[in-house]
Amino acid sequence: HKMAFALGLRSSGFLQCLTGYSGINTVTARGPWFDAPSVLLPEIAIPSADVKHLSPEFIYPMVLQPESFRGRLLLRHWITSSPMVVRLCRHMYTKIPTKFLPTLQLIGLTPQFRWSNTAFMSDPYFFGYGSLVNTKTHVYQDARPAKLSGWRRVWKRTNARDMAFLTIVPSDGETILGLIAKVPNADWKALDDREEGYDRLVATDMIIHDHSDNPELAIYAIPASTRFPPTPEHPILLSYLDVVLQGYLHVFGEEGVQHFMDTTDGWNTIVLNDRDNPIYPRAQVLSADETALVDTCLEQVGAQIRS
Repeated sequence: HKMAFALGLRSSGFLQCLTGYSGINTVTARGPWFDAPSVLLPEIAIPSADVKHLSPEFIYPMVLQPESFRGRLLLRHWITSSPMVVRLCRHMYTKIPTKFLPTLQLIGLTPQFRWSNTAFMSDPYFFGYGSLVNTKTHVYQDARPAKLSGWRRVWKRTNARDMAFLTIVPSDGETILGLIAKVPNADWKALDDREEGYDRLVATDMIIHDHSDNPELAIYAIPASTRFPPTPEHPILLSYLDVVLQGYLHVFGEEGVQHFMDTTDGWNTIVLNDRDNPIYPRAQVLSADETALVDTCLEQVGAQIRS
């Protein structure tokens, strides 16, 4: 099937020849630069995503780039798990990779697949560099420390939020610490909702981590066109900063907290002390030592704290 796809064949007959399947619903995927071939596969509905997906019990998944850099299409194309198709693709991939993979890349496709006994692609991961480092604020599993290269944190606001929050901006030679965690079944909806006002960007090649499967990785950033400096009417919430620094303390220790402060810009703004009545919806209770550490960090950067 991959060979047919690379050659641009709109041939469900090609799959039928290999799999013997016929009389099943045909799903045609169309990308921004090409027409994908028809695929004969069963469908299931996933209510949480409000879209149709192909049943993973019967298919072998393959992700085709480009991913969304500010609204561009993520085309998730599923192909059948017929043993004959899998054997053919494995043969093509292992025997003539110098021709097989460049053929896909020439037509703008980057296959993100890995041959394994299960024949299933691993779940994608996100990289968190703010509140997502604090695992008390989410339920995503397999969280582990990681580093993001070429970016730096900064405090910004958007029209979608009343307060200032962290985002990242490109910065050559910079490295920031953070956390990666698994997004089961690539169901990004809950995380996308949490990160309202941010774009989800592909960052697989920018992140250093210890995951052996080299999963697809994404980061969230506020687009340059919709990010603005904080103002007294749009301050940093202390309850939010408490959550962020508590997370860094638990994962990276005090050195990690200091590294966070050193690799974050925009401290010359108002910090609203809302600890007694937290505005941030995922606020956490800090110990006396944790509170003192946050206060010391704010003193170091000369933060203007307002009650």
